[in-house]
Amino acid sequence: MATGFFWDERTFWHAGGNYAMTLPLGGLVQPLAAGGLPESPETKRRFKNLMDVTGLARELNMRTAEHATREELLRVHPASYLDTFKAASDANGGELGHHAPFAKDGYEIATLSAGLATAAVRAVMSGEIDNAYSLSRPPGHHCEPDKPMGFCLLANIAIAIEAARSEGRITRAVVLDWDVHHGNGTEKIFYGRNDVLTISLHQENNYPLESGPLLDRGEGAGEGFNLNLPLPPGLGHDGYLHAIDTIVIPQIKAFNPDIIIVACGYDCAMPDPLGSMLASAQTFRDMTARIKQTANEVCNGKLVVVHEGGYSEVYVPFCGHAVMEELSGSKITAPDPMAEAMHLRQPNARVTAFHKALIDDMSYEIGL
Repeated sequence: MATGFFWDERTFWHAGGNYAMTLPLGGLVQPLAAGGLPESPETKRRFKNLMDVTGLARELNMRTAEHATREELLRVHPASYLDTFKAASDANGGELGHHAPFAKDGYEIATLSAGLATAAVRAVMSGEIDNAYSLSRPPGHHCEPDKPMGFCLLANIAIAIEAARSEGRITRAVVLDWDVHHGNGTEKIFYGRNDVLTISLHQENNYPLESGPLLDRGEGAGEGFNLNLPLPPGLGHDGYLHAIDTIVIPQIKAFNPDIIIVACGYDCAMPDPLGSMLASAQTFRDMTARIKQTANEVCNGKLVVVHEGGYSEVYVPFCGHAVMEELSGSKITAPDPMAEAMHLRQPNARVTAFHKALIDDMSYEIGL
Protein backbone atom coordinates (compact mmCIF):
# COMPACT_ATOMS: atom_id res chain seq x y z
CA MET A 1 0.00 0.00 0.00
CA ALA A 2 1.05 3.61 -0.42
CA THR A 3 -0.06 7.21 -0.22
CA GLY A 4 -2.74 8.15 -2.71
CA PHE A 5 -2.79 11.44 -4.59
CA PHE A 6 -6.17 12.26 -6.14
CA TRP A 7 -6.17 14.93 -8.83
CA ASP A 8 -7.59 15.72 -12.25
CA GLU A 9 -6.50 18.25 -14.89
CA ARG A 10 -10.13 19.26 -15.37
CA THR A 11 -10.24 20.89 -11.94
CA PHE A 12 -7.56 23.32 -13.10
CA TRP A 13 -10.03 24.57 -15.70
CA HIS A 14 -12.42 26.01 -13.11
CA ALA A 15 -12.62 29.80 -13.56
CA GLY A 16 -14.09 32.89 -11.94
CA GLY A 17 -13.98 36.46 -13.12
CA ASN A 18 -14.77 40.12 -12.55
CA TYR A 19 -12.54 40.45 -9.49
CA ALA A 20 -9.23 42.06 -8.59
CA MET A 21 -8.13 39.83 -5.71
CA THR A 22 -11.32 39.86 -3.59
CA LEU A 23 -12.64 43.25 -4.78
CA PRO A 24 -15.35 43.36 -7.45
CA LEU A 25 -14.24 45.27 -10.53
CA GLY A 26 -15.79 48.64 -11.17
CA GLY A 27 -15.56 52.20 -9.94
CA LEU A 28 -11.96 52.80 -8.89
CA VAL A 29 -11.02 49.08 -8.77
CA GLN A 30 -8.82 48.30 -11.78
CA PRO A 31 -8.37 44.85 -13.30
CA LEU A 32 -5.19 43.01 -12.40
CA ALA A 33 -2.63 42.21 -15.07
CA ALA A 34 -2.66 38.59 -13.95
CA GLY A 35 -6.44 38.69 -13.88
CA GLY A 36 -9.23 37.54 -11.63
CA LEU A 37 -9.45 35.88 -8.26
CA PRO A 38 -6.44 34.82 -6.21
CA GLU A 39 -7.93 31.30 -6.30
CA SER A 40 -6.24 30.38 -9.56
CA PRO A 41 -5.22 27.00 -10.99
CA GLU A 42 -1.53 27.86 -10.88
CA THR A 43 -0.92 27.17 -7.19
CA LYS A 44 -2.30 23.65 -7.60
CA ARG A 45 -0.76 22.97 -10.99
CA ARG A 46 2.69 24.14 -9.82
CA PHE A 47 2.36 21.96 -6.70
CA LYS A 48 1.71 18.91 -8.86
CA ASN A 49 4.46 19.96 -11.30
CA LEU A 50 7.02 20.28 -8.50
CA MET A 51 6.33 16.69 -7.42
CA ASP A 52 6.73 15.56 -11.02
CA VAL A 53 10.09 17.32 -11.29
CA THR A 54 11.49 16.04 -7.98
CA GLY A 55 10.23 12.50 -8.64
CA LEU A 56 7.98 12.36 -5.59
CA ALA A 57 4.93 11.86 -7.82
CA ARG A 58 6.38 8.55 -9.01
CA GLU A 59 6.30 7.24 -5.43
CA LEU A 60 2.61 8.03 -5.00
CA ASN A 61 -0.50 6.16 -6.04
CA MET A 62 -1.75 8.75 -8.54
CA ARG A 63 -5.48 8.56 -9.18
CA THR A 64 -8.43 10.47 -10.51
CA ALA A 65 -12.06 9.86 -9.54
CA GLU A 66 -15.64 9.98 -10.72
CA HIS A 67 -17.83 13.01 -10.15
CA ALA A 68 -19.73 13.02 -6.87
CA THR A 69 -23.21 11.73 -7.64
CA ARG A 70 -26.39 13.70 -7.09
CA GLU A 71 -27.30 11.24 -4.32
CA GLU A 72 -24.01 12.01 -2.59
CA LEU A 73 -24.50 15.76 -3.00
CA LEU A 74 -28.05 15.64 -1.64
CA ARG A 75 -26.83 14.32 1.70
CA VAL A 76 -25.33 17.78 2.28
CA HIS A 77 -26.91 20.24 -0.18
CA PRO A 78 -30.63 20.77 -0.86
CA ALA A 79 -31.97 20.03 -4.33
CA SER A 80 -32.97 23.66 -4.76
CA TYR A 81 -29.36 24.81 -4.51
CA LEU A 82 -28.01 22.06 -6.75
CA ASP A 83 -30.64 22.78 -9.41
CA THR A 84 -29.93 26.53 -9.35
CA PHE A 85 -26.18 25.94 -9.54
CA LYS A 86 -26.54 23.45 -12.41
CA ALA A 87 -28.82 25.75 -14.40
CA ALA A 88 -26.44 28.70 -14.06
CA SER A 89 -23.49 26.48 -14.95
CA ASP A 90 -25.23 25.16 -18.05
CA ALA A 91 -26.09 28.68 -19.16
CA ASN A 92 -22.92 30.71 -18.89
CA GLY A 93 -21.74 30.57 -15.29
CA GLY A 94 -22.46 33.16 -12.66
CA GLU A 95 -22.19 33.82 -8.94
CA LEU A 96 -24.66 32.52 -6.37
CA GLY A 97 -22.89 33.63 -3.19
CA HIS A 98 -20.24 35.91 -1.76
CA HIS A 99 -16.91 35.64 -3.63
CA ALA A 100 -17.93 32.37 -5.32
CA PRO A 101 -18.06 32.91 -9.10
CA PHE A 102 -17.87 30.14 -11.67
CA ALA A 103 -17.78 29.80 -15.43
CA LYS A 104 -19.77 27.55 -17.74
CA ASP A 105 -19.46 23.89 -16.64
CA GLY A 106 -18.54 25.04 -13.14
CA TYR A 107 -21.07 22.60 -11.68
CA GLU A 108 -19.40 19.61 -13.32
CA ILE A 109 -15.94 20.71 -12.18
CA ALA A 110 -17.19 21.25 -8.62
CA THR A 111 -18.76 17.78 -8.52
CA LEU A 112 -15.42 16.36 -9.70
CA SER A 113 -13.63 18.23 -6.92
CA ALA A 114 -16.04 16.70 -4.39
CA GLY A 115 -15.62 13.34 -6.08
CA LEU A 116 -11.84 13.44 -5.58
CA ALA A 117 -12.26 13.98 -1.84
CA THR A 118 -14.93 11.29 -1.64
CA ALA A 119 -12.79 8.76 -3.50
CA ALA A 120 -9.80 9.55 -1.28
CA VAL A 121 -11.78 8.88 1.90
CA ARG A 122 -13.31 5.74 0.41
CA ALA A 123 -9.92 4.33 -0.66
CA VAL A 124 -8.33 4.97 2.74
CA MET A 125 -11.23 3.49 4.68
CA SER A 126 -11.33 0.40 2.43
CA GLY A 127 -7.63 -0.21 3.03
CA GLU A 128 -6.62 0.21 -0.63
CA ILE A 129 -4.07 2.85 0.41
CA ASP A 130 -2.59 3.98 3.72
CA ASN A 131 -3.46 7.67 3.52
CA ALA A 132 -4.28 10.18 0.80
CA TYR A 133 -4.20 13.72 -0.51
CA SER A 134 -7.05 15.17 -2.56
CA LEU A 135 -6.05 18.11 -4.77
CA SER A 136 -9.61 19.40 -4.80
CA ARG A 137 -10.48 22.55 -6.73
CA PRO A 138 -12.68 24.47 -6.26
CA PRO A 139 -12.22 24.25 -2.47
CA GLY A 140 -15.08 23.53 -0.13
CA HIS A 141 -14.77 24.51 3.52
CA HIS A 142 -16.71 27.81 3.25
CA CYS A 143 -19.68 26.34 1.38
CA GLU A 144 -22.79 26.01 3.53
CA PRO A 145 -25.64 23.68 2.52
CA ASP A 146 -27.45 26.30 0.44
CA LYS A 147 -24.90 29.10 0.21
CA PRO A 148 -21.58 29.05 -1.66
CA MET A 149 -18.96 31.58 -0.60
CA GLY A 150 -15.26 32.25 -0.40
CA PHE A 151 -14.37 30.45 -3.68
CA CYS A 152 -16.20 27.32 -2.40
CA LEU A 153 -19.10 25.88 -4.40
CA LEU A 154 -19.68 22.47 -2.79
CA ALA A 155 -18.75 21.21 0.67
CA ASN A 156 -16.16 18.66 -0.50
CA ILE A 157 -15.17 17.22 2.89
CA ALA A 158 -18.71 17.02 4.24
CA ILE A 159 -19.83 15.24 1.06
CA ALA A 160 -17.00 12.74 1.48
CA ILE A 161 -17.85 12.11 5.13
CA GLU A 162 -21.53 11.57 4.44
CA ALA A 163 -20.76 9.17 1.60
CA ALA A 164 -18.47 7.14 3.85
CA ARG A 165 -21.08 7.10 6.63
CA SER A 166 -23.81 5.95 4.27
CA GLU A 167 -21.58 3.08 3.12
CA GLY A 168 -20.86 2.01 6.70
CA ARG A 169 -17.17 2.88 6.42
CA ILE A 170 -17.05 5.36 9.31
CA THR A 171 -19.10 6.36 12.32
CA ARG A 172 -16.91 9.14 13.77
CA ALA A 173 -14.68 11.62 11.96
CA VAL A 174 -12.47 14.58 12.85
CA VAL A 175 -12.14 17.52 10.47
CA LEU A 176 -9.07 19.59 11.32
CA ASP A 177 -9.02 22.84 9.34
CA TRP A 178 -5.76 24.82 9.37
CA ASP A 179 -6.66 27.10 6.46
CA VAL A 180 -6.12 30.76 7.43
CA HIS A 181 -9.87 31.35 7.08
CA HIS A 182 -12.57 29.97 9.35
CA GLY A 183 -14.15 26.74 8.09
CA ASN A 184 -17.66 28.13 8.47
CA GLY A 185 -19.28 25.77 5.98
CA THR A 186 -17.99 22.61 7.62
CA GLU A 187 -18.94 24.04 11.00
CA LYS A 188 -22.52 24.80 9.96
CA ILE A 189 -23.09 21.39 8.42
CA PHE A 190 -22.01 19.49 11.53
CA TYR A 191 -22.81 22.06 14.25
CA GLY A 192 -25.63 20.04 15.79
CA ARG A 193 -23.95 16.62 15.59
CA ASN A 194 -21.69 14.64 17.89
CA ASP A 195 -20.31 12.17 15.34
CA VAL A 196 -18.03 14.73 13.68
CA LEU A 197 -15.55 16.82 15.65
CA THR A 198 -14.78 20.01 13.74
CA ILE A 199 -11.64 21.98 14.66
CA SER A 200 -10.74 25.24 12.93
CA LEU A 201 -7.45 27.08 13.43
CA HIS A 202 -7.83 30.43 11.68
CA GLN A 203 -6.71 34.03 11.70
CA GLU A 204 -9.21 35.91 13.83
CA ASN A 205 -11.74 37.99 11.87
CA ASN A 206 -10.11 37.34 8.52
CA TYR A 207 -12.86 35.59 6.50
CA PRO A 208 -15.76 35.42 6.89
CA LEU A 209 -15.67 38.56 9.02
CA GLU A 210 -16.71 37.94 12.65
CA SER A 211 -16.92 34.21 11.99
CA GLY A 212 -15.42 31.46 14.11
CA PRO A 213 -15.34 32.85 17.66
CA LEU A 214 -13.90 30.80 20.47
CA LEU A 215 -17.16 30.26 22.32
CA ASP A 216 -19.08 28.78 19.37
CA ARG A 217 -18.94 25.17 20.56
CA GLY A 218 -21.86 23.49 18.83
CA GLU A 219 -25.51 23.12 19.77
CA GLY A 220 -27.87 20.38 20.91
CA ALA A 221 -26.26 16.98 20.44
CA GLY A 222 -23.26 18.78 18.94
CA GLU A 223 -22.50 20.85 22.04
CA GLY A 224 -18.75 20.62 22.64
CA PHE A 225 -18.01 19.03 19.25
CA ASN A 226 -17.10 22.25 17.43
CA LEU A 227 -13.81 23.88 18.37
CA ASN A 228 -12.66 27.25 17.02
CA LEU A 229 -9.22 28.69 17.72
CA PRO A 230 -9.24 32.30 16.44
CA LEU A 231 -5.54 33.07 16.30
CA PRO A 232 -3.73 36.44 16.23
CA PRO A 233 -1.99 37.69 13.09
CA GLY A 234 1.71 36.94 13.08
CA LEU A 235 1.37 33.73 15.09
CA GLY A 236 4.28 32.00 13.37
CA HIS A 237 5.69 28.49 13.37
CA ASP A 238 6.04 27.90 17.12
CA GLY A 239 2.56 29.23 17.84
CA TYR A 240 0.95 26.86 15.38
CA LEU A 241 2.78 23.86 16.80
CA HIS A 242 1.83 24.90 20.35
CA ALA A 243 -1.86 24.93 19.37
CA ILE A 244 -1.53 21.56 17.67
CA ASP A 245 0.34 19.97 20.58
CA THR A 246 -1.62 21.36 23.52
CA ILE A 247 -5.19 21.55 22.20
CA VAL A 248 -5.73 19.84 18.85
CA ILE A 249 -4.04 16.49 19.44
CA PRO A 250 -5.52 15.92 22.94
CA GLN A 251 -9.01 16.68 21.58
CA ILE A 252 -8.57 14.29 18.66
CA LYS A 253 -7.38 11.53 20.98
CA ALA A 254 -10.29 12.08 23.35
CA PHE A 255 -12.78 11.89 20.46
CA ASN A 256 -11.23 8.66 19.11
CA PRO A 257 -12.32 8.95 15.46
CA ASP A 258 -12.31 6.41 12.67
CA ILE A 259 -10.54 8.90 10.39
CA ILE A 260 -8.89 12.33 10.51
CA ILE A 261 -9.50 14.65 7.57
CA VAL A 262 -7.38 17.78 7.27
CA ALA A 263 -8.79 20.81 5.46
CA CYS A 264 -5.38 21.92 4.26
CA GLY A 265 -5.12 25.57 3.31
CA TYR A 266 -1.67 27.02 2.67
CA ASP A 267 -2.83 30.62 3.08
CA CYS A 268 -1.39 30.88 6.60
CA ALA A 269 2.05 30.79 4.94
CA MET A 270 4.08 33.98 5.21
CA PRO A 271 3.96 35.13 1.53
CA ASP A 272 0.22 34.59 1.12
CA PRO A 273 -1.72 37.67 -0.03
CA LEU A 274 -4.85 36.77 1.98
CA GLY A 275 -3.29 35.94 5.35
CA SER A 276 -0.87 37.32 7.93
CA MET A 277 0.16 34.27 9.97
CA LEU A 278 3.90 33.72 9.17
CA ALA A 279 3.73 29.94 8.76
CA SER A 280 6.38 28.25 6.59
CA ALA A 281 6.80 25.04 4.65
CA GLN A 282 8.41 23.63 7.79
CA THR A 283 5.25 24.50 9.73
CA PHE A 284 3.14 22.42 7.35
CA ARG A 285 5.69 19.61 7.46
CA ASP A 286 5.67 19.51 11.26
CA MET A 287 1.89 19.79 11.59
CA THR A 288 1.44 16.94 9.11
CA ALA A 289 3.97 14.77 10.95
CA ARG A 290 2.16 15.32 14.24
CA ILE A 291 -1.30 14.59 12.83
CA LYS A 292 -0.01 11.54 10.97
CA GLN A 293 1.42 10.18 14.22
CA THR A 294 -1.88 10.92 15.96
CA ALA A 295 -3.76 9.05 13.24
CA ASN A 296 -1.42 6.09 13.72
CA GLU A 297 -2.26 6.09 17.42
CA VAL A 298 -6.04 6.52 17.29
CA CYS A 299 -7.38 5.32 13.92
CA ASN A 300 -4.87 2.94 12.35
CA GLY A 301 -3.30 5.72 10.30
CA LYS A 302 -6.54 6.65 8.51
CA LEU A 303 -5.71 10.17 7.34
CA VAL A 304 -6.90 12.19 4.33
CA VAL A 305 -5.67 15.69 3.49
CA VAL A 306 -7.96 17.79 1.28
CA HIS A 307 -6.66 20.91 -0.46
CA GLU A 308 -8.38 24.18 0.44
CA GLY A 309 -6.83 27.67 0.08
CA GLY A 310 -3.35 29.04 -0.55
CA TYR A 311 -2.66 31.80 -3.05
CA SER A 312 1.09 32.25 -3.43
CA GLU A 313 1.95 30.61 -6.74
CA VAL A 314 5.64 30.56 -5.80
CA TYR A 315 5.35 29.20 -2.26
CA VAL A 316 2.33 26.87 -2.17
CA PRO A 317 4.20 24.17 -4.15
CA PHE A 318 6.94 23.96 -1.51
CA CYS A 319 4.41 23.81 1.33
CA GLY A 320 2.45 21.10 -0.47
CA HIS A 321 5.60 19.13 -1.24
CA ALA A 322 6.54 19.22 2.46
CA VAL A 323 3.11 17.83 3.37
CA MET A 324 3.45 15.05 0.80
CA GLU A 325 6.95 14.14 2.01
CA GLU A 326 5.58 13.58 5.52
CA LEU A 327 2.37 11.92 4.40
CA SER A 328 4.20 9.41 2.19
CA GLY A 329 7.42 9.04 4.18
CA SER A 330 9.42 9.84 1.04
CA LYS A 331 13.12 10.67 1.20
CA ILE A 332 12.72 13.00 -1.78
CA THR A 333 12.77 16.65 -0.74
CA ALA A 334 12.16 20.05 -2.29
CA PRO A 335 14.25 22.41 -0.12
CA ASP A 336 12.39 25.58 0.77
CA PRO A 337 14.07 28.45 -1.15
CA MET A 338 12.67 30.92 1.39
CA ALA A 339 13.60 28.97 4.52
CA GLU A 340 16.19 31.45 5.81
CA ALA A 341 13.93 34.45 5.27
CA MET A 342 11.02 32.61 6.88
CA HIS A 343 13.14 31.82 9.93
CA LEU A 344 14.40 35.37 10.34
CA ARG A 345 10.91 36.83 10.07
CA GLN A 346 9.40 34.67 12.80
CA PRO A 347 8.12 36.49 15.90
CA ASN A 348 10.72 37.02 18.60
CA ALA A 349 10.79 35.01 21.82
CA ARG A 350 8.70 37.50 23.81
CA VAL A 351 5.96 37.66 21.19
CA THR A 352 5.96 33.86 20.85
CA ALA A 353 5.63 33.49 24.63
CA PHE A 354 2.64 35.86 24.54
CA HIS A 355 1.03 33.88 21.71
CA LYS A 356 1.46 30.59 23.57
CA ALA A 357 -0.04 32.10 26.73
CA LEU A 358 -2.99 33.37 24.67
CA ILE A 359 -3.57 29.87 23.29
CA ASP A 360 -3.38 28.45 26.82
CA ASP A 361 -5.94 31.02 27.93
CA MET A 362 -8.28 29.96 25.13
CA SER A 363 -8.03 26.36 26.29
CA TYR A 364 -8.80 27.39 29.88
CA GLU A 365 -11.73 29.64 28.84
CA ILE A 366 -13.57 26.83 27.07
CA GLY A 367 -12.75 24.25 29.73
CA LEU A 368 -10.39 21.95 27.85
